[in-house]
Formats: sequence, C-alpha cells, structure tokens
Amino acid sequence: MTTREFYAHEPAEPVWEVPASGSARFSWDYQDGRERLLSLYQKGKDKQWDATTRIDWDLPVDPYDPLGIPDENLPVHDTPYWDRMTERNKDELRRLFASWQFSQFLHGEQGAMVCAARIVESVPDLDAKFYSATQTMDEARHAEIFGRFLHEKVGLVYPVDDNLQALLGDTLRDSRWDMPYLGMQVLIEGLALAAFGMLRDTTDKPLPRQILAYVMQDEARHVAFGRMALRDHYAQLTERELREREEFVIEGCYLMRDRLRGEVVLTDFGLPAADAAELSERSSYLRLFRRLLFSRIVPCVKDIGLWGERLQRAYVDMGVLEMGDSSLDLLMAQDEELAERFDAERFAAEEEARREEVAAVIAAGAGAGVDAGPGTGPGAGASEPEVKEGPKGRG
Repeated sequence: MTTREFYAHEPAEPVWEVPASGSARFSWDYQDGRERLLSLYQKGKDKQWDATTRIDWDLPVDPYDPLGIPDENLPVHDTPYWDRMTERNKDELRRLFASWQFSQFLHGEQGAMVCAARIVESVPDLDAKFYSATQTMDEARHAEIFGRFLHEKVGLVYPVDDNLQALLGDTLRDSRWDMPYLGMQVLIEGLALAAFGMLRDTTDKPLPRQILAYVMQDEARHVAFGRMALRDHYAQLTERELREREEFVIEGCYLMRDRLRGEVVLTDFGLPAADAAELSERSSYLRLFRRLLFSRIVPCVKDIGLWGERLQRAYVDMGVLEMGDSSLDLLMAQDEELAERFDAERFAAEEEARREEVAAVIAAGAGAGVDAGPGTGPGAGASEPEVKEGPKGRG
C-alpha cells in the first residue's frame, strides 16, 4: 500500500521538482571552526534518537479524535453549520482537520530535510556543514514520525498546502547560500514551532503530545544553529543586501499569516468556498496561532540583524513588533526541558513496571513451591493470545 491510497486529494504531481541554482562549496580547512557551533554539532550528535523506540507507538489513538483538540477550536463551532451536524459528521470533521494539520507538518519536515541537505552542500564553513548534516538526519526522523502517525493512526493524508509549497519553492530556488537558512530555520521552523507548541499544550492525547515534545526538542537546536550562522554572516553584509533579505522575510511573514488557514477541510466537508474562507478567518484559534507564530519569528529576525525600518513597519502593521523583545532562549529552553521531563516520567514508569513484573515472578515461584497442584506444567492454563485491532482505514 502506498501513500497515494491515503490522500484526501490526488497530489498535483507525484514528484515536485524545484530547479535549484547556486554552487556546491568545499572547505579544505578541517580544524578551524567556531567553538559555539562545534559545541552545537556535538550536542546534535549526542541527542540523536530512534523514532521507533523512543516513541510509544502502542499508545491508542482514536482516528476520529486523534489530536484531542477542544471542539471550540474548530472554525465552524457555534455556527449554524455545527448545529446541523450529526455526531458522525463532527467525528469526521475532527479527523479531517487533524489530518490536514499533521500532513502540513509532514511536508514541512521533508522540506526542512531538503533545505538542511542544501546547506551542507552550499555553506562555505565546515563547522556549519557538520551541524547541518545532523539536522538533515533530525528532519528525516521527523518526516518518518509524522508519516507513520498519519498512515497508521489516522489513515488519511492531505497534499501540501499551496502556500507552504510556494514558500518552500522560494527558499530553494534562491542561489544565495544563506537563503535556505533564512527561509527554513527562521520562517518555516518558526511556523512549525508555533503550531507544534499550540498542539502540544492543548492536546489531551498522549501519543501526539509525546511526538510534538520530542520533535520540538530537536527544533530548539535548529533555531539556535540558524541564529548563530546568520548573525555572523549578516554582520558582514551591505545595507542593500540586508534590505533584500528583509523583503524576503516580510513577504514570507504575510504569506504565513494570511494564507495558511486550512479552509480546504471545510470545502471538502461541503461548505461553500466563501463561507469556508470567512469562518477560517474569524476563528479565534487561528488568531491565537498567528500571535504565537510571531513569538518565535520576530525575536529571531531581530537577533540575526534584520531590523530595518520597513521590516519594523510591517511588524507594526501585523501587531507583533513588541515580540522582538521576547526571550527566544527561554522558549527554546522550555521546549528542551519538557521533552526531558517526558523521558524521566516514561523511564520511571518503565522501571516501576519492571519491579512489579519481578515481584510477580517471585511471588508466583514461591506459590508454586508451596503448592504445585495439577495444571501447573508448561502450557497449562495458557490463555488465548491477545489480538490487537489494526489502525482504521479511511472510514
């Protein structure tokens, strides 16, 4: 079975080819490197993990409520459309929204993997190549995780959103080596972290919360890498070169704010396109997401040295200029700490389960020694093996 059988819509093309320009750069200096970036590279190596074993894939997921997001966050909630829906309709709508959101995570992570590999190829400094190689592996793992969740737990995948695809294309087509950093590490990763954080902090479902916490732990390092590399590079650019990059940021921010709304889910559900767009735009959940989106992007943009007058005016227009004073380091530290707390809780639970298992075996052995009655031989009293129900299909 292939992903094509899970798509809500047939993708426009099975393989998306983005013509890329620019140079592959080799560095012959194998010892010179920035200490802080090499330290991040070491951390990237130390923090590698296996999605198959670290994620508890046995946790159950209801495909008709896979993310556990309150119904109040759905754009049609408390409207005549919602009032006319049956419970079956509402279940399917939750499933569609969850699929659309995690599908965009999946496509974005593949884009991040391609951009990280592009950085390995094009960045002139070997220390940055080293770190980007670890990030490429991180992004591959994230794509693996979101793909598995959609295939096995939800049974439905949406194609990449046209606007996300446009931003990815603009990022990859540019021949300047720093643009994959700026488009991916700052804008698309900022978008992803905002969405991940909202879901992680609102879902009551253990598997998606676990996935998001562990992915965000990796992303905290990626943002730190982008800040280090771009801050150093942009300190050397001319005013004209800085303004060109600010124009890219402005266009990307407006695109993400105004057009990544997911109204395709509502039109799939039978709503007229105009109503779907209006309800999506009025959604309180979308308004909150837009605010959190810029809490990650604005301080990063300011930190790397892109803070010209036109960019600041754009952020005033968006109502987010004050977020430039937010502590990005604090947000990243919180992302890492939550994942470590999940690990500690999980390891403690596993250790307790092992202790109980050992105690049960000892107790069973002691009981058998005192009264080894009939039916205690090998295979006696064996119960039928438990049969686990597989993931539900497309409903």
